[in-house]
Amino acid sequence: MEIRFLSSNTHKIREVELILGPVGVQVVPAPIKIDEIQTEDVYKLVRDKVLKAFERIGRPVFVEHTGLHLPGLNGLPGGLTQIFWDRLLADAFVTLVKSSGSRLVTAKTVIGYCDSQTIHYFEGEVSGTVPDIPAGPRDFQWDCVFVPDDFSQTFAQMGDMKNNLSMRRRALDQFAAHIKRVK
Repeated sequence: MEIRFLSSNTHKIREVELILGPVGVQVVPAPIKIDEIQTEDVYKLVRDKVLKAFERIGRPVFVEHTGLHLPGLNGLPGGLTQIFWDRLLADAFVTLVKSSGSRLVTAKTVIGYCDSQTIHYFEGEVSGTVPDIPAGPRDFQWDCVFVPDDFSQTFAQMGDMKNNLSMRRRALDQFAAHIKRVK
């Protein structure tokens, strides 16, 4: 079964292919640009994005949005994570979090899948902390500043092991179970 995935991010595409491939989904990257609404409401953001994608592609498509939710920043950046990250990058992000008084963080992925009839949502989350200093490669967004609970390494330091426990993995597992049911 072919499903379009709205992304041009090679890291995300690879991760999605590794997870969905074994359940018989051929992921077809759809690197089209969609203007995302800016909102803290991740479900509203994902709904808007998947509807725009389906309108342009005209075939079953899924989108995902992953964000960090920091209690020390009253849940921000949430749906605005990319904006925060683009402005701050790793070192300034860690400095901001340290100054908030709490290094706790929850990473959440919400997937929206539109099959022309309905939009289905799938969510995964992982709790963790922000380390004292970024660690590991910095080429995949905030992976270098997220240490999942019960681990001592950042996602960036884990390499492919991250794919076994990430918030995206958890959301994709739910999506895969849905696909199996409707095949």
